[in-house]
This record gives sequence, C-alpha cells and structure tokens, in this order.
Amino acid sequence: MDSKPTRPPRRPPPLPSKTSGMWPVALLVLLCFASLPLFLALSRARPSLSDVSQMGVTVIVRDGFFVNAEDPAATPPESSPASRDRLLGGLLSPDIGESACLSRFQSSLHHKPSPHSPSPYLVSQLRKYEALHRKCGPGTLFYKKSLMQLTSAYSMGLVECTYLVWTPCGGSHLGDRMLSMASAFLYALLTHRVFVVHFTDDMAGLFCEPFPAASWELPAGFHVHNLTQLGRGSEHSYANLLGAKKIKTDDPAGVRSESLPSYAYVHLEHDYQQPDHLFFCDDDQTVLAKVNWLILRSNLYFTPGLFLVPQFEDELRWMFPARDTVFHHIGRYLFHPSNKVWELIARYHTSYMAKFEEKIGIQIKTFAGSKVSSEEYFKQTVACTSQEKILPEIDPNATSSANEAALATTASKAVLVSSVQSSEYAEKLKAMYYEHTTVTGDSVSVLQPAGAGKQAPNQKALVEMFLQSYCDVSVVSGRSTVGYVGHGLAGVKPWLLLTPTNQTAAANPPCIQATSMEPCFHAPPSYDCRAKKAGDLGAVLPHVRHCEDVADGLKLYD
Repeated sequence: MDSKPTRPPRRPPPLPSKTSGMWPVALLVLLCFASLPLFLALSRARPSLSDVSQMGVTVIVRDGFFVNAEDPAATPPESSPASRDRLLGGLLSPDIGESACLSRFQSSLHHKPSPHSPSPYLVSQLRKYEALHRKCGPGTLFYKKSLMQLTSAYSMGLVECTYLVWTPCGGSHLGDRMLSMASAFLYALLTHRVFVVHFTDDMAGLFCEPFPAASWELPAGFHVHNLTQLGRGSEHSYANLLGAKKIKTDDPAGVRSESLPSYAYVHLEHDYQQPDHLFFCDDDQTVLAKVNWLILRSNLYFTPGLFLVPQFEDELRWMFPARDTVFHHIGRYLFHPSNKVWELIARYHTSYMAKFEEKIGIQIKTFAGSKVSSEEYFKQTVACTSQEKILPEIDPNATSSANEAALATTASKAVLVSSVQSSEYAEKLKAMYYEHTTVTGDSVSVLQPAGAGKQAPNQKALVEMFLQSYCDVSVVSGRSTVGYVGHGLAGVKPWLLLTPTNQTAAANPPCIQATSMEPCFHAPPSYDCRAKKAGDLGAVLPHVRHCEDVADGLKLYD
C-alpha cells in the first residue's frame, strides 16, 4: 500500500524585528521628498532657484533641469517634461547618441509639445535619406568615386549617388542661411541627392551633425575651388549653361547625362534673373536630375517655389499634408546647436525663462534706409502688444510699489527682447513696467540675452533664435529672417510688426497676426512655367500665395 506524501512542516512566522515599526515613518519621509518636485511643478507661482534654496533643498542644473544636489544621479521625474517624446513623433532618428548632441534630445523639453505631428510618409522618407547619406556621404567609397567624376567634363549615367552642395552667400545673416539650408535639404530629399554643406569659418562649430553615422560637412580639397566666389555670371551657372547651349531643355526626357556638364551651379540669391528662374520649371528639373553634382548658393527661403514644380507636387502633398508646417518639421530635423552653443542656451533658459508661466518673444529688426526713429518703432511695438492683448497695459496713475502684494499672487509673464538694438528696446520696456503697475495686475519681467561682446555674431544669433523658439507668443518685425526661424521652430503663428509706409512714422495698424507660420520667399521668380510667360505666381496654386509682410513674396498656406 502506497504511503501518502508527507507535507513539510509549516514554518512559524518570523519574529517582528526591532526596527520594523519604523518603516511607515521612513516611507512617509521618502514620499515627502519624492513629491517635492511634483509640488513645485504644479504650483501656480513656481519658485525660483533662490526660493527652492530657502526651503532647505539644494539644487543644481543638469541637462537643463533642476535636480537635487544630494542625489547627483537624479534625473527629471516621469511627470516632468522629460517624459515627452524627445524624438518628435519619429522625426528624429534614435541612432545618434545623446552625448554627441545634447540639444537634439533636450531642446524640445524646454517648450510645450508641438501640436504639429510629422506625417508617417515624411518620417519614412527621412529614414530612407539617412540610409542614402550613410552610403554616399563624405568619407565613403561612393563619395570618393564621385569626386573623381568631377574632374571629367561631363556627367555620367547610371551613377548610384548624386549630390547637392550648399554654399553660403557672403555677408548673409545666419537666419538667411538657415532658411536657405532648409530649402536646399528639402530639394535634396525630393531629388534623392546627398546633401553636403560648405561650412565657412563663421559657421564652424555652430551645429551638430543631423544625420546618423555620417557627416554633412564638405571636406577640404573639393575639386571646385572658390565656392564662395560663385555668382550669377559664373561659367557653370545654370543660366549661362543654358545660354551657351551646353544644356538644352527642348526634349528633357531625351537628354543623356553624358551630354551634360559634370556639375552645374544654381544661383538663387536675391539678385537672380529670369534665366535662373527656370530652375523652378518642370522641364528644367527633368534635365537637372541628370547632372551628377549641383552646387547651390542662396540666401532665400525658396521652398514655396518647389511647390510650383509639377513633378514635386504629389511627393510634397504626402510629406506635408499641412503645408504650413514645412519649416517647422525640416528646421527641427536639421538644426541642432552644438554642445558648446547648447550650454549657453540651456543655461539662460533655466536661469531666467523656465520659471515664468507665459513667455512672449519680441524680435525687432530695423532695416537699412529706414527713416523711422527707434522711439517711433518702440511705440509701434508697444501699440501692437497692447492692442492685441499680448502684454497688459500700464496704469499711468499707479506706481509699481503700490500693488506689490497683488503682483506677488498674479500670473507672471516674461518678455524676451532680441534685436541688434535690443539693449535700447529692452531698457525702455523694462522701465515702463518697472515704474508702473499693469491694469490687470499681472507682473511683467523683461529679459534680454546677454553676452554680445563674448560671443561671435553667428553664435549669438543662434542662441537668440532658439531662445525665441521657446516662447509661447511671437512678435517679430516683418521681413525678419531671424524672426522666421524663431517662430517657425516654435510652431506658432507670429504677430508681424508691419513695415511703415510713411518713411518717418510708425505703421498703423501696428501689426497683424500671420495666418501661416511659414517663412516668406522674399524674391520669388516672376516667370510662370506653366503659362510660359511672366505672371503672378501667387495666383497659380491655392496654397502658394503672397506674404503679409512682403507684398511680392510667396508663402505656403494650409
């Protein structure tokens, strides 16, 4: 008879530890410290760094965030902005390490999440482009083979890699260059070309590499010399090649690559003329696609012109269902400040901007030849912010000391002022709100990025553009490319300070809100390729119309 299995003896419960009664107290203390950051984040009047210090908690700044100094390994809690999608809805590839480019992963954490998501098709095309750049970019075997082809007089058919080299215009502002680079990259994306950038000394060290495992920088020793000296009259300019019959567009489909020059220079500066305008024609694009190397020089945001090319229409429609988001997506994909520049941006934002509930960016540019005094332009700016309820009006009968108690309990606003004359405008605005209370009781703090004397001009401009992109509301001078970049990266529709029609008086009305956040193409072509004659290109397509701030310019609208 089988015996039943015996059950192991039951162990007695462990005796209570002498310290077990302390665990509820320890847990309560731990929860108090853990909930402190959440309490600070949800508090209506968020404390400043000095306020936190007075609470007995020492904090330091790490990667643009306040963290507890007692725990050097601490990271921002999951409920903080750090839990947001740092790859921007798939716009950015995860294949670049964070330490190589801190801004790539941290910049989006300094402002509210964008309501504009990239289309799945744009994301897929960017991943395909990155694979192409890894295969054909500078330093690869295919790149070296393609360089050898440049020494030939003609292009070659059936090549695996074709290239677009962007080179800056001498004397152009960094804002102009960034807008031009974004347009050039989009053109490379549309035409399956490898995008290579000629960085001049004044642009060195500004940006991270945007593409994983490959460089976008044109190496030294390029076979075409003096790139910055290329111009409208250059022998290899597309207009001159057409005039000399070295490129013919009578039968675009029948043109063979072997009959075309090894490279062509595309001149899209503000002074380009009618033959250069043919770049935006369908037949000309069919022929240019067979030239192995294109060198492009521009100081314009020529993206709206690409939407006028019929063969690009479907691709652009799939990439950008919302047509007024082109620069918002391409700019955030392409431009990431280097770690050196990012340190300046993150430090300023954390120290001065992060504590405010609402941030208003004002970017003022005065143009050469304007006879409107700075005082008149300041009045126009104040009139805009007051009439449109962007900033509260002041109470001329009440000094700032009369309502200090009320100010301490109201929502705070920060105004970031950027301009070549920013010191003058910022000081006037600061004095106005310092000497008088506001009719709403809101407190207004005026901020001005410092360091003009310590930073190179382009570095200072890049810092200011990114700080402007962290603002919730944007007020910018019409025609300002610096303003275009700032509000374009932010994804907001700006208030445009209109250019005075009277040479000595400020504009009235002082400003209008743009109906599109896209930059303006200041000098579009005047030749209508479809009609084969001069025409108004602002009337060809419903989503390509004239700009609010430049009557002859073109802009994308959704």
